[in-house]
Amino acid sequence: MNGIGQGAASAPALLTAEAAAPHISWTGAIEALRRGHRLPRPQLGDLLLGPPNGLLLTRSAYVEGLGYAVKAETSFPANAARGLPSIQGAVMLYDGETGAVRAIIEGKLITGYKTAADSVLAASLLARPDSRSLLILGAGTVAATLAKAYRAAFPGIERIAIWARRPQQAHDLIARLSDVDAELVVSTDLATAAGQADIISSATMAREPLLRGDWIRPGTHVDLIGGFTPEMREADDALIAKARVFVDYRETTIDCVGDLTQPIAAGILSREDILGDLYDLVVAPTPLRRSPEEITLFKNGGGAHLDLMVADYVANAQR
Repeated sequence: MNGIGQGAASAPALLTAEAAAPHISWTGAIEALRRGHRLPRPQLGDLLLGPPNGLLLTRSAYVEGLGYAVKAETSFPANAARGLPSIQGAVMLYDGETGAVRAIIEGKLITGYKTAADSVLAASLLARPDSRSLLILGAGTVAATLAKAYRAAFPGIERIAIWARRPQQAHDLIARLSDVDAELVVSTDLATAAGQADIISSATMAREPLLRGDWIRPGTHVDLIGGFTPEMREADDALIAKARVFVDYRETTIDCVGDLTQPIAAGILSREDILGDLYDLVVAPTPLRRSPEEITLFKNGGGAHLDLMVADYVANAQR
């Protein structure tokens, strides 16, 4: 079970999040992404259908040596009032040699693991190895997975601070993280918390920058996750300008997300200032962090190739 394999089964496995989760781990998912980024770059395709209150988003990927995946999810915001999930879907995993369906996996499991593992893989390549303190912006589902994934990959992290616009949400999140072996605290002063953190991971829906460059001390690694449209923004121009900027995949970030498109349009950042993506980072012969004092910034844009890498790992782990 090396996480990269195609061996088609006679019938596809049907895997719910509840059934599959006991067989996988954060370190396993992170390593699956590391191995996947040593393979050729992907072919990607997205399709969006339906009205704003009932969308179907289909994202597909092909990676030579790994196979195919299609993730189809619906987004129905009004479901929250019905007591139903707002996002529902599944990932279909296909064998690259025969085209057979290998597995159908509940989408929330793949999305949850790939999102946090994507960021933590980058942090393992860019953050200071001696990082001890983590600040998470946001208190939703993604924030919970970030706390677990970062602690698994950075055993030296001793303190995790949670900031949310509504502090009660941060308190509620901490109550759900009793299995995380670190000091967990609620931060109400974002400027102070940002200035004390070794790693900052932001998972918000902000449309105006929350993180300001003059708050960030030398040596910090900043991980931006929340923004996924050109209108969304988590870091200000000063932070973008003073950091060495990396992304998970150039094609899904540079022309797509506000933390990059807006500074590029303003002349604060050029395309050439984006120093690499995960395909560059995992094969770099030497660490791309040049000194303990520099600020690094990673923009997590997602993509169906990440779903494919994690779905392959999940399917193999069930054997």
